Amino acid sequence: MENITVKDKEFEIYITSEKIQEAVRTLAARINEELKGENPLFISVLNGSFIFAADLLKKVSIDCGISFIKLASYQGTSSTGDVRTLVGLDEDIKDRTVVIVEDIVDTGNTIVNLVDQLNAMGPKQIKIATLLFKPDSYTKDITIDYKALEVPNDFLVGYGLDYDGLGRNHEHIYSLVSS
Repeated sequence: MENITVKDKEFEIYITSEKIQEAVRTLAARINEELKGENPLFISVLNGSFIFAADLLKKVSIDCGISFIKLASYQGTSSTGDVRTLVGLDEDIKDRTVVIVEDIVDTGNTIVNLVDQLNAMGPKQIKIATLLFKPDSYTKDITIDYKALEVPNDFLVGYGLDYDGLGRNHEHIYSLVSS
């Protein structure tokens, strides 16, 4: 497989679509077992998690719903540290199990912000599912319940992950090539 160029940066293949789909299947099977009878509401954090959320929900066989929220914390290749809500949640989650669906969890700033927002709405419980988890970057105490893949602290694009809004459309995940 060849490298790709996104905007002004070169990226090399890091995780193939086959490995991604295998990890998503494994994660969905765990959710199906652990949340059976809960009728959870999956909340996909846009824009990055839309592809992962779609693939995950196709494999979740229990009764469930899905909604979307849009948050922003990145500019270019790094987190701003400031989490802004661009589109909020319009679902009633009181006494309901909620599963936050993230594309990637690194520092945890977005998760803390979102969990605080959702807890104020009185859910039964909040679970967190992420395609990618960066343990070396994670600095928060909130448990990440469902991690499909752990990755190092590299900048990644593809499968929903972007660089300045570009690169989400690639089926594989690519890592930034050091220059």
